[in-house]
Order: sequence, then structure tokens, then C-alpha cells
Amino acid sequence: MILQLVPALVLLGIAGLLALPLAEYIAKCLTSQRTFLSPVLRPLERGIYRLSGVDEFKETDWKTYAGAFLLFNALGYLVLQALQMTQAWLPLNPRHLPNVSWHLAFNTAVSFVTNTNWQSYSGEATMSYLTQMLGLTVQNFLSASSGMAALLVLIRGFTRQSTTCVGNFWVDLTRTTVYLLLPFSLLLALILASLGVVQNFEPYRTVQTVEGRAQQIAFGPAASQVAIKELGTNGGGFFNANSSHPFENPTPASNFFENLAILFIPLALPIVFGLFLRRKKEGWALFTAMMILFLFGLGVMFWAELQPNPHLASAGVMGGVNLEGKEVRFGLGASVLWAASTTATSNGSVNFMHDSAMPLTGLVALFNMGIGEVIFGGIGVGLIGLLAYAILTMFVGGLMIGRTPELYGKKLEAFEMTLSLVVIVLPPIVLLILAATAVCYPAALASLANAGPHGLSEILYAYSSAMGNNGSAFAGLNANTPFFNLTLGLMILVGRLATVLPALAIGGSLARKQKVPPSTASFPTTSWVFIALLIGVVIIVGALTYFPVYALGPVLEHLSLSTGRLF
Repeated sequence: MILQLVPALVLLGIAGLLALPLAEYIAKCLTSQRTFLSPVLRPLERGIYRLSGVDEFKETDWKTYAGAFLLFNALGYLVLQALQMTQAWLPLNPRHLPNVSWHLAFNTAVSFVTNTNWQSYSGEATMSYLTQMLGLTVQNFLSASSGMAALLVLIRGFTRQSTTCVGNFWVDLTRTTVYLLLPFSLLLALILASLGVVQNFEPYRTVQTVEGRAQQIAFGPAASQVAIKELGTNGGGFFNANSSHPFENPTPASNFFENLAILFIPLALPIVFGLFLRRKKEGWALFTAMMILFLFGLGVMFWAELQPNPHLASAGVMGGVNLEGKEVRFGLGASVLWAASTTATSNGSVNFMHDSAMPLTGLVALFNMGIGEVIFGGIGVGLIGLLAYAILTMFVGGLMIGRTPELYGKKLEAFEMTLSLVVIVLPPIVLLILAATAVCYPAALASLANAGPHGLSEILYAYSSAMGNNGSAFAGLNANTPFFNLTLGLMILVGRLATVLPALAIGGSLARKQKVPPSTASFPTTSWVFIALLIGVVIIVGALTYFPVYALGPVLEHLSLSTGRLF
């Protein structure tokens, strides 16, 4: 069984090797340097500016930038909400699906605009082709680009000095979409379609199963949505079974490319940060911290899945290994790697049901999301979260060496520290309050498929996924109720805005400051001491925040499983 981990490590190694050339390409695109795609894409970029009236050479301060960010996402929300609630009267609805309820439309619109892509519904039974393409797929591009734009402001805060200008939101949004997401999504969609992922507008078909029953088979333009859902760390599936559906993920080859796409951009972003700083070692230090956390979680997940389930062992299953709910077409290793990748990158797609995972696997998935998706994370916002932890780390380091904390040549003061703590602490506080409310609310408890600690894990997973703008589900919770649609939508908004808006403010504050030259008293941010301290801060803060509730959920379930008790 241990050999199943080898393909996972090979895929991870390939993703790591691709990170450097991709990082150099991204850095050139976002600084308006010429790339091999410029002859094709530069005219498209200029055309967008002319049509929208944007001056690509005019920059703004962080408040104007934040206003543009909020306005753009608010308009996206309104369009998507309206599209869902009118789809019954619009074209490309071959199954004649009805309009979406107001509370589900709210949840879905908020979810896709914030790059969360949480789905309280079955895609093929709820959304028309038009809603899937014009609404959900479009937001897969734009929400990812918005996250990258927020990261660019924070990066410019560290690289610029004595200025209030932090960039132009519309330019950053356009360049990320045109040069990064669009070409790679087109390439991946072609690859996936050639491997058997469906891409058509055919009506659903009714077929007869081997049992003699009638079953309706859904089709649709899936390959194009799958491509951007993986590359943009979106995760919203065209079909309800997500990436375990044979039309979304039909072969081991498609599974390889889709999992690679999940890691493709997030692994490159810390290196992009180092390139912007013109100090590559700084980026590699962040990359190393992320990779150590990722490999540790992956190792725990794989070890947990290899442990025998007493009930299966007593039933005569070889080794007692729990394969229920796993993607047996690709093997246990592929399922575990996908679970680690999707919860560490805020992707949210799944190729097996996390509700069927061993308790400690669920614990790692919860932790990956609970710490704010800082282990690589989503497009832009994952690195924002880790930089917030880095600011906290340097505050701790500054106390240790007895001087004002500095990070990448900028002095850190109360303003930056306060906003970093908002990023780190505010979303978990809201998460725990909403989860506690759900546990005490009878209508919410009625949505659970399991009782006891497993039921608590289902609730925690839902709110953690919403908070981390992840979108994956434990698959044991009926979340399509007014209570969960509204409270999860609120959690999604807090998770997104409490990360992005403080990052914009921190970037604006740092950009106004002068750079501080390094000295012998500076805390080196490329050393193993910094990496270890950063990892320690992430783990300790996460442990202190969630240990009591995790002890009542996955930890208690793990201990109960060893006695043969199930929930």
C-alpha cells in the first residue's frame, strides 16, 4: 500500500519543478513585461482598456483600490443572483430547470464571487447550462483574479517606498485574467476534453441500468468549467459528484492533470513574491515553510488512511483498510493527495467523499482550512494569509531580540500588527460562533447525517470550508436550508473580506514607509530559524484556536474508532 504514495510524490515533484518558470512568467505578466504570449494577448488587453475606459498607467491609493474591488464584486454578486433567479425563462436550459430559491441563490452568488464555490445543491439538477457558463464559470475567472489583485497590493507595499500609489485594480484584474488564467485554462480544457471530459450542449439522456431501472444522464459544457475550477482554485463542480464523476474526471490521466492544475499556480506565488522583492531567497523561504506544512499534513493523512478500521478487519476486509468512499479507480494515494491539495489550496474540489475519510484525515483537512488556507492557499489570498502570519512571527522575533520588528525592509508598527491579527483571528471567531449556533439549533441538527463527534465534524467542516473560501464539503450535511445557506454565506463573506481588505490597508501603509537597510540586528527572513518560527506560529495559533472543538470532533471519533464504536 505504501507504494501508492509514490505517484503522489511524483506529481508533487513535477508541480514543484514547474513553479519557478511559471513564477517568472507571472512576474513578467504582472509588471507589463513582454512574454511569448504578448503578441497574441497584448492587443486583447489594450482592447479591454479601450472598451472600459481604463487608463492602464494611472494608479490609485489603497482606499480607491479597495472601493473598486468592492464595487466589482458587488456587481458580480447582483448579476449572478439575478441569473439564478430567472434561469427558467432564459435559453440553454434543456431540462427546463426552475428558478433557484432566493436563499440558495444568495449563498451560491456569494460563494462564487468570493472564489469559494461552496455548493449546497446538485449542479446538474439545479443550474442551467447558461447559469453554469455565464454565471459560475465567469466568476471562476474573475474571483481568482480579484484575489491576485489583492496580493499585488500587499507585495507593492513591501517593494515601494514613500508613495500612496499601490496599483490599478482594473489593470491587475485584466492582466491576471488575460495572461494567466485564460491561456492556461484553454490549454487544460483541450487536454481534458481529449481525455474524455464532456464538453457539449446535448440534452440529458434517459437510459436503462443493468438493474432495469431508468436513470437520467447529465451532459453539458463541463471541460471548460473543470479547467478553470482547478487552475483558479475554485472547486465548484459541474456535476454533484464533483471530480469523482466519470464525466468530470474519467481516467488516471485526467486525474493527474486536474490535481496538477490545483497546485500549479499556488506553488508559484511565493516565488513570485521573491521575484518582486528582487530577493529570490525570501520567496523560497516562504515556499519551504508552506511545503513542510503540506508534506506533514499529507503524511498524517496517508498514515491515517492506512490504519485498519476494526469493523472492516472483523468483516474480513484485507488489512481492514477503509476504501469506502475513496476513488478506487485511481488508488488510495491519489485520493489522499487530492484531499491534501484541495484543502491546502482552497480549491475545494473532491475526488472522494471526505465524509468517508478516517477521522485524522478529516482533522488535517479541517486544520488546513482553519488556519486560513495559508499552506499555498488560493490564488493570491493564501500568500496574503501567510504574510499575515509572517508579520506576527516578526513581532514575536522582534520581542526576542529586543527591537522594533521589521519584515522585508519595512518597520512593522501597531497598524500592521492589528490588521494582521484581524486576518488571523476574526474569521475563526465568527466560525466558532456560527458552528456553536448550529449545534444548538434543532433545525440545523436535522440536516446532519451522523450524530456524535462525526456530526460535529460535519458542521465544523462546513463552516471551516466557508471561512477558508474553500468550498469542499464533508458530504454528510444537507446544507440547502435557509439557515445554512444564510449562515454559510455570512461566513464566506467574513472569510474573504477579513482577509482582502486588511491586506489592502497593510499594503497602502507599507508603501508610504521608507525602506530600512538590513543590519546585524535584523532578523534574517531566509534562515531556517525564521522558517521554523513561522511554521511554529502557524501551528500554535491554529492549535490554540481549535484544539477544544477538534478534541470533541475528529480526535474523539479517532479514539472511539479504536474501541470499535461508530457514529
